[in-house]
Amino acid sequence: MSLDSLPDAGRTPAARPSVQEFIDSAPVGARQRLVALIGLVVMVAEGLDITIASFVYPHVMDDWGTPIGVVTTIVTTGVLSMAIGGVVAGPLADRYGRKGVTTAGILVFGAATAAMALATGIGLFALLRVVACLGLGAVAPGVMAIVADATPARCRASVVALAFSGIAAGTVAGGFLASAVIPGHGWQVLLALCGLVPLLLVPLVVTCVPESVSVLVARGRPVEDIHTSLALLVPGRDVSHVDLTRVRLEEREPEQLRAIVLSRSYARITLLIWVCYFALLGVVYLLLNYLPLMTARAGLTAARTGAVVALFGVGTLCGQLLVSFGLRRCDRFRLLALAAALSAVAVCAAAAAGTGHARMYALVLALGVFLGGSMGSLQAIGALAYPAALRATGMGWMTGVGRVGTLASGLLGGMMIGAGWGISGILYALSAPLALTAVAALLLRDGEGRRS
Repeated sequence: MSLDSLPDAGRTPAARPSVQEFIDSAPVGARQRLVALIGLVVMVAEGLDITIASFVYPHVMDDWGTPIGVVTTIVTTGVLSMAIGGVVAGPLADRYGRKGVTTAGILVFGAATAAMALATGIGLFALLRVVACLGLGAVAPGVMAIVADATPARCRASVVALAFSGIAAGTVAGGFLASAVIPGHGWQVLLALCGLVPLLLVPLVVTCVPESVSVLVARGRPVEDIHTSLALLVPGRDVSHVDLTRVRLEEREPEQLRAIVLSRSYARITLLIWVCYFALLGVVYLLLNYLPLMTARAGLTAARTGAVVALFGVGTLCGQLLVSFGLRRCDRFRLLALAAALSAVAVCAAAAAGTGHARMYALVLALGVFLGGSMGSLQAIGALAYPAALRATGMGWMTGVGRVGTLASGLLGGMMIGAGWGISGILYALSAPLALTAVAALLLRDGEGRRS
């Protein structure tokens, strides 16, 4: 049976709930928790893969005599590849299926990372890294959309932020794993482990994660398939009375998805989200990549520099976990504005505190918490900003723009360090994009209210 054969396909019976109303009215069940958990674990694998590359590059330079300029080119190309992966995969996931595109992304980055362990020269190594980054960029939009689609509206923002925290968890785990594996077994073993582990997640995704109902409807799949997907998410409830015509009328033209994201209704919201993600991801990337150099220049020992970076990573994870709970009660826009404003205060305080003092470590930890909270809040905003049929597209473009922000911040950070800026000057400069994010968050809240 197709959707077009439903009785009264042109009207919406008031007594019958829509697909989203049906999901929202049900308590969170075991399958929905499992989908969120799988999403979290996939994000941990992504964070792990992104992080271990930074530990592998120095050994590649030593073993193969690779110039720093070549490594820089690989890193830059990889970031661009991740941006392209997100921008391309988002619309594909909305049109053809989020589960399939996400699974393909996991297979690509897992297999390519594992194959990097077998590379015997920098040329093949670089090609495989770019391919892996393409898969990495494709995974996050699909995972976040799948988790959001499976979760009732009352806790959607919180669950999405919790799943996104997996990237920070993977980042922290990557540092410990690299320090444990590389000295005794070599960087090739580290790459093989971090590539093979995601491949073990593919059977879980295929068997346990149902396709998003909005995608099934948009593709004109049989009613039986849609009811099966709903029954998996909300078992034990009658799904035959769910009204599919409303969704059908809203999503009958999937080829217009890209235009809708930039339409009059969404252009302002999309632009503000892009500004926030560009600024936040740029700041986080600059700190992660240049914090060791900045602290070393300031006279800190290698041990203290490592402690500063570790504290920042742990703080980021804690901030995202705190936000996932805070979103149950707090407005996500105000939470983003508050976290971004506190991040700006923290970087200024860290700049004023100088180095070599205990309070600096506390400020770096606080900065990680606030920036992690900002990223988690923004991820929830992006997941809820668009209707279900557009969710992966909106989030794919958001992450793509954010990756461009990392390139811009990397270039700017290099210029500032090359010009002789000290750690205090750089930290003061970072307060500007963070303040801009806080303002944009409040404008987002105002725009969301007017659109509603």
